[in-house]
Amino acid sequence: MTQIFSYLLEVIVGLLGGACLLRLYMQYQRVPFGNPLGRFVFAVSDWIVVPLRRVVPPFRRWDLSSALAAWLLVLVKCLFLMWMGEATRWTTLPLVALVDLMRLAVSGLMALLIVYAVLSWVPGASSMLQDLIARLSKPLVRPLRRYVPLIGGVDLTPLIAVVLLQIIAFVLVDLRGWAMHLG
Repeated sequence: MTQIFSYLLEVIVGLLGGACLLRLYMQYQRVPFGNPLGRFVFAVSDWIVVPLRRVVPPFRRWDLSSALAAWLLVLVKCLFLMWMGEATRWTTLPLVALVDLMRLAVSGLMALLIVYAVLSWVPGASSMLQDLIARLSKPLVRPLRRYVPLIGGVDLTPLIAVVLLQIIAFVLVDLRGWAMHLG
């Protein structure tokens, strides 16, 4: 029963926290929110971001209330997991939540890149969705395109970016284990 509750908690926090992070990233990239994805992100995250915005102002292009909302959601998840027996100390809980937030961000970026790659191969995909995903993905693959040429007309930079993000995810898993046993 504990595994089921833990899994459901991961899914719910992944969806809500991911929406907050996507909101942060879309605002940073100045992507309009009038599209279906933007409306979904607002609908899912408004309940926590809007009240925080009254207390936490944005900093330049960074919507700090969205970042704080995502971290608070992950912190609550970590509290529940600790209550269920995960070996985390109270003193390191904020750090563990921060590492989990970074893991969620990396997972979200990997998913974004996978959707970007798949949509580039699907003829007749929604041009609005394709443009939106491309606009969010290009800052991640643009630096790699300087070093990785097209091979047989195929752009491998999304794959390379996913591999690099997966390496970062491995490092974050180790960092989480280290953070859990601090103090």
